[in-house]
Formats: sequence, structure tokens, C-alpha cells
Amino acid sequence: MAREQLAVMELLWGMITGKTGPISRIDYFPQKPAWSENEADSTPLVRATPESQGISSDMLCDMLKDLRGRTEMDMHQFLMLRNGKVICECSFSPYQTGMWHISHSMCKSVTGMAVGLLISEGKLSLDDRVIDIFGKRKSFFGVLRQREITVRHLLTMTSNVAFNELGIFSGNEWTKGFLESGVHDVSGEVFEYNSMNSYMLSAMITEITGETMMEYLRPRLWEPLGIRRVFWECSPQNVTKGGWGLFIRPEDAAKLGQLYLQKGMWNKEQIIPEEWVLESVKRQVDTKKDQPEAGGYGYQIWQGIRPGSFNFNGMLGQNVIVYPDLDIVMVTNAANRELFQNGTMREIIEGYFHENFCPPEVLPEDKCAYSKLKALEKCLSEGGMKVPGIEKGGWRKHKGVRPGAVITRESIKKLSGNVYELEQQNVGIFPLMMQVFHNNFTDGIRRIGFRYADGRFYMDVWEGECRQEIEIGINKAVSVTIIEHDEPYLAKVTGEFASDEERRLVLKIDIAFLEEAARRKMKVYFSKDKDKIEIRWDEIPGEHVILSGLDAVTDESKNGFFLNSLKEAGGMEMMKMAVRNTVQPVTYGMRTQE
Repeated sequence: MAREQLAVMELLWGMITGKTGPISRIDYFPQKPAWSENEADSTPLVRATPESQGISSDMLCDMLKDLRGRTEMDMHQFLMLRNGKVICECSFSPYQTGMWHISHSMCKSVTGMAVGLLISEGKLSLDDRVIDIFGKRKSFFGVLRQREITVRHLLTMTSNVAFNELGIFSGNEWTKGFLESGVHDVSGEVFEYNSMNSYMLSAMITEITGETMMEYLRPRLWEPLGIRRVFWECSPQNVTKGGWGLFIRPEDAAKLGQLYLQKGMWNKEQIIPEEWVLESVKRQVDTKKDQPEAGGYGYQIWQGIRPGSFNFNGMLGQNVIVYPDLDIVMVTNAANRELFQNGTMREIIEGYFHENFCPPEVLPEDKCAYSKLKALEKCLSEGGMKVPGIEKGGWRKHKGVRPGAVITRESIKKLSGNVYELEQQNVGIFPLMMQVFHNNFTDGIRRIGFRYADGRFYMDVWEGECRQEIEIGINKAVSVTIIEHDEPYLAKVTGEFASDEERRLVLKIDIAFLEEAARRKMKVYFSKDKDKIEIRWDEIPGEHVILSGLDAVTDESKNGFFLNSLKEAGGMEMMKMAVRNTVQPVTYGMRTQE
């Protein structure tokens, strides 16, 4: 793993030292399409009142308030089905109901579905050896190291291959890197979560069928379920990523959960074999060998706490939660400050749907409670309740900033036309997490300017050689399309003026990327004569999540000489401090003449 670790260290060092442009060894190419409201929509599910399906509107109100009210959570969308009908659908301002959203590892469960379909066609089996499937690419040392690894081991995260998610930064040939890598433990015995297992399952489908997994699934899964608005990133070798990179609407994600609740049946057609569904959701391996009661893992699917329940789970709060005994499916999208599947969101939901919860098939209609639920959904979608991450801790507090200062239109106009050359030109509009996940690294912001025109306030950003016009909604969110290296991302941008104890004008900017589990945040401090600016940058979920990921990188059982040597020398604390400064940098600018 020396080559892979060097690549990771190069990437980290490049970000820490302010290097811009392509700082990974992966070739970048634009692939994400723009979200469009005008496209033909997916086939909608039936809507119903909660009471008609045996669920109390009052209970749903309480749960939505609890999901919104926690500082460690940043909810984006929530959707709930009972008996296959939508009984609750809510977006949390500034996010929009019905828009597709990054799913992170939730899509691994879809990869498991594709493998089940291929097995049902007789083109693959659980006990096929990986080196035999990729026979043309196997190497002598790969055969020695991985001769026992099967499809089953990839599905259950028990391959124990050392080439993990970080290994991809060593170059474009991810399949080759996996096949030539060493193995930690005896395959099949130890659970070790590794997204490259899912990637290899996708690569396997392409190797056998000649199609990408996305193409393979279109007539077999997407079209039968009426899922038309879906996008899945691929690798530089045109392999669907499999373990991450899927953008999907909450309602369409709920269809996938409902499909498995119905044991693979959809509209009286067996889409996925029932036997495969039952085996997929069954515990195939303990996720904690010393604590078998803590949870289990099936074929790319997590078991839930409630008996018989299961989850399609992605980091930061992307979930499809299925309670078969209750005939309930829930979908969540969020940017929580908790990296892994166990966390506050899961505790809140499980608190309402505990083991003894047993709703009736139907309740008397309650027009008053239902009206309150619809009003709450509208209120949350329009920002009527406090937004975690802005009012409740998303900013690191800086003494002396006083919100609520009265700023007149004339004051805003005084900023119009001001352009500032930045001293440090390594920060991008994209948060670091988006740069890393999409291999779309900033060329560095070199200038920032402000304009007021036709009653609208704009921030002009010169990032590399490109200039972007970003409208800022003062005390309200406005829609903006931000394009990074030809990839369009829809965002809502909100601005708020304040002043600090030195009576400097302060502009707080929140850029919420609506399709992502991330936000970019800025505080711009203007000198009294407006000749200088100081910008304090931040992102959500930010420092805590990135440092949690860095801790995972330094697990001694997974990494060799370089990272362990750094850890033993005490260098990781210095590295963490540098990462904090990278996530929350401070840059300075001087007004220039255009």
C-alpha cells in the first residue's frame, strides 16, 4: 500500500499547503448533468393522509420538530411511506422537496440489487472467485494474495483487501489497484467496511455484460419502478462507482425500500428474486466480532435495531429505513455532523418506531392534526423554524460580532463595484468534501467583488480563470447555479449583514448546495474605509467529520509504514491542526482597481 499511502499524503499535503488545481492523481472529467425541473418526472407514488394509514399526524409533527431541532443535525429532506403510500414529505429550508440528492454509501444497496439480478440470470454466483472473473487482468502476486476471495466476500465486506477508498487517489486504474493489493485477514471472517468492495462488484457487472452497472439497471430496475431522474458517477475507466456517487430523489429512493419490503415485487411483477431479497437483508456477518448483538450486515445492507428491519445507509444522514412488520419506509437526506450510521438521527427515529410501537391499519381522520402537519411541512420548507448550522452553532463563534445591525440600501450600494485581490488564493467555492468526492478541486479564488444592480446584490468570484456571478439573497435564500469545471450544482445563497465590536461591516454568507450533503460558509469583514477585507471560511459538516475520517485513515490494521510512522512520531496532531486550518482558513484581500 506504499504507493496508495503516498498518494493520500500528497493529497492531504496539497490541500494543507494551499496547492490548487488537480491535486490528486485521478484524471478529472466533467460528468454531472444539471438538475432540471422541466424534465419528465418519475412515476409518482400515491399520496394519503397519515390517519388513513394508521399513523398519527401529531406524532409525525413531533418527529419532524425533533429532527429539525438538534444542533448536530442539518436535515435536508424527509419522506415516509406506509402501505406504499406517501404520508409525510418535507424539505427543510433552503432545501427543496423532490430534488435529487447525493446518496453516498446508501447506493451500495442498489449495487447489491444489481448483483442479485446478474446471479438470477445465471451469469454469476456467490462463490465465483474474483480473480477468475477478472482473469485477463490478474497478476501473479494478486493470485497468491486473493485466490480465496469470492463475490460473497465483496457483498459482505469481508474481503479484507487493503486497497480501500483512499487507494483510488493513486491513479485511474482502480480495478488493477484492487486486484494487485494485499489482504489483511482471512477473507470471509472479519467485517471491514470498504467501498472498493462495492466498486469491484460494479466492475464485475461491466466485465461480464459489457455495460456499465447504470446501463445494466436501466431496463431491469429504473424503468420498471418509474425512476427516470437518476444519475450515477463513474470512474475514469467508465465503471459506475457502485459504492458512492449516486444522485436520486427521495421518492425514488423510497421505491427501492418498498421494493425490498415487498420482497422484490412491484406492480405484480417480480423485479428482483424473492430469495435474493431475503438473503440480502439477513445477517450474513457481525459488524463487531466482539459485540455480535451490536448489528449485522447482509449483502450491502445494514440490519436495523427493530427486529426484522434493515437500512440502506449513507454517511452524514442519507438513509432508506425499512420496517417490514409495520409496512413503513422512511427516507432521509441530511448533512449531519455525525459521520457514521449510528447517531442522533437514528436515535430519534428509533425512539418513535421502537420495538413496542404497533400502529393500527387505520385511524379516524383528524383534520385538525393533519392541517397542523401540513402547516409544519410548509413552515419548515420556507425556513419558519431556526436553521441548524446558521443560528445554532454552524459558525464558530467570534467574539464581538453583533447580528441584526440595521444596514440601509445606501450602505449596500457603497460596496457595489468594490473588487478585492486576495493574498491567499487557495480556497474554493466548493467545500473540501465536495472537492474530494467529485475529484473537482479548486483552481483557487483570486478575486472577490460585490455589486448591487436592479435591486439585487451579487458576489463576483474569480476562481482560476473563470468568473462566477453569485446572487446573495439578503435575509432570504435565492437560487443560483454554480459551475465548477463544467459541472453545474444548484445552490441557495443567503446573506446577512451585521457589525462587530469595532463597528466593521460584516457580511455572513451561507451557500447551501441543494444536491449535496455540504454547505460553504463565509464571513466577510470590511475595514471602515472598505479598502480591506478579511474572510473567515467554514463548511458543513466540516471539521469534526473530516477529522473523523482522518482518524480512520490512521487505523494501524489498515495502513502501513508511512501513516503509522507519522502517527508514532506524533505528527498526526500537527496534521490535524493543519486540517483544521484548511477547513476554516482565513484569507485577506485588498481593494484593487478594475
